[in-house]
Amino acid sequence: MSNLAALLAESAGADGSRVALRQGEIDLTYAQMNDAGARVAGLLRAKGMRPGDRVALVMPNVTDFPIVYYGILRAGGVVVPMNPLLKAREIAFALRDSGSRIVVTFPLFADEVTAAAAEVGAESLVTGSAAFDDLVRATAPMPEIVDRAADDTAVILYTSGTTGTPKGAELTHRNLMTNTATTVETVLHIGSNDVLFGGLPMFHAFGQTCALNTAIAAGATLTLLPRFEPAKALEIMARDGVTVFLGVPTMYTALLHAGIPDGYDLSRMRLAVSGGASLPVEILHGFERQFGVTVLEGYGLSETSPVASFNPPDRPRKAGSIGIPIRGVEFMLVADDGTTVGPGEVGEIAISGENVMRAYWNRPDATAEAIRDGWFHSGDLARVDEDGYYFIVDRKKDLIIRGGYNVYPREIEEVLYEHPAVAEAAVVGVPHEVHGEEVAAVVTLREGAQTTAAQIRDYVKRRVAAYKYPRIVTITDGLPKGATGKILKREIVVGQ
Repeated sequence: MSNLAALLAESAGADGSRVALRQGEIDLTYAQMNDAGARVAGLLRAKGMRPGDRVALVMPNVTDFPIVYYGILRAGGVVVPMNPLLKAREIAFALRDSGSRIVVTFPLFADEVTAAAAEVGAESLVTGSAAFDDLVRATAPMPEIVDRAADDTAVILYTSGTTGTPKGAELTHRNLMTNTATTVETVLHIGSNDVLFGGLPMFHAFGQTCALNTAIAAGATLTLLPRFEPAKALEIMARDGVTVFLGVPTMYTALLHAGIPDGYDLSRMRLAVSGGASLPVEILHGFERQFGVTVLEGYGLSETSPVASFNPPDRPRKAGSIGIPIRGVEFMLVADDGTTVGPGEVGEIAISGENVMRAYWNRPDATAEAIRDGWFHSGDLARVDEDGYYFIVDRKKDLIIRGGYNVYPREIEEVLYEHPAVAEAAVVGVPHEVHGEEVAAVVTLREGAQTTAAQIRDYVKRRVAAYKYPRIVTITDGLPKGATGKILKREIVVGQ
C-alpha cells in the first residue's frame, strides 16, 4: 500500500488500545483515531471529493488535525496544510492556487477561513462545531484506503520564500513514507513506548514528518501543544514523560532561559532534536547541561520532506554540525559556476534522493530552476569536513558582501549568543554607499540584563576580523518569528 494513510491503519491494527494522541486531558487511542479518520474520509467522499483532489487544512496542533489529515489521505486526497494565523487574503491565494474546493478548519480561525473560502467558491467545514460533529457521527466510516501510486502527490506545502508569491512543494506518498521510515528506523530510533513532544506546528514539514508521521508509524504517543509557551511545554514534558523533544532554536532558547521548575521529573527524556535553523552552539551546550540530554541537529527543507541530514545517534556528535546525509539521500556542494567544491571549501548544498519533492505545484519554471539534473539546489551554503559532516555557513541569500569580503551572518550570531546579556540575535546586511553592504545586528536581552549597543559592538569587535563586526547594533524587545519560531530576517527593521 503506497498511500501514506496506511501508517495509521497499520498501527491501529497492531495495537488499537495504545494512546496515539494526547492533548491536555484528552487521550485518543489508535483505534479511535483510525475510526474518526475513516469517518472523515467518508464525509469527504460524500461531498464529492475524488482521488487527487486537494483539500486544505487550516488548524493548530489539536487532535482534529491528525484525524482530518489522515482522513483526506485515506480518501485519496491531497492535503494542503496552512498556517492558521494566515489572513483571508493569504488563505484565498493558496486555495485558488492549489484548486482546493474544500477547506477544513477549527472554530478559532473560522472567520478568516470562511471568508477566504467564499471568495474562491470553496466549501468550508469547521471541526469542533455541533454541525460538523453530528455530520461525522452520521457518516459511515470508509472501510478501505484508496490506493495511490507511490509518486502521486500526498501533500502540498506552501513555502514562503523571500520574494514573490508562495510556491507549493509537491511531496509524494513515496517522499513522505520513506522519509518517515528513515526517521523512525535510523535517525531517531522511535519505538511504541516513546512519547514525542508535539509542539512543532504540524502544518510545517518538520512537525508533520518528524513528530506526527514518525509517531504514528512507530505506534508511539504524540502529546500536543497548540501554542508553544516554555512553561506549558515543561509541564507537558514532565506530566507525559516525554522521551523525544523536537524543537527549533527559539524553543531551545526559551526553555533554557525558563529553567526546570522544582519537582519536574524529565528523566525519561533520552533525546532532543533541533532543526529548522542553525542552533547556536552556546545554546546547545547550555541546554545539554541543564536538561542532561544530548541535542542532535538535523537539516532539511519543505522540498526535501524535510529530513536530509542528521547527526547519527550511534556516531560521535559534532556540535554545530547538521550531520551526514540520511539513508537514501546524497549531498553535493557546488560553487556559483556549477563545479563541485572540496572539503573545507564553502558551496551551496545540492540534494538528491528519495526525499526530494516531485515539483512546485503548477510552477514548471521554478521547478526547473530548483531541480537541475536531478539535484535540488537548497540555497544554503555549507562546508564538509574530512569525516563527511556538514556545517551550515549561511543562507546564500543572507550572505553579506562588505567591501568585497564575504561575511556570514551565522558566524557573527554565534559570537553574539556568547555575550552574557544577549537572549536572541539576528545579523543582516543593510545597503551602504561605500562598502555596498554594512553588517547590522539586532538583539534582544535576557530578562534583567543591562548593556548598551556600543558594548555589544565592542564585544564582537574583539572577537572577529575587522571587516566582520556589526557597525550597527540595535537592541529590541522582540524579533519577528514565523510559525515554527524561526527568526524572519526579511521582516527585521534595523535602526541606524
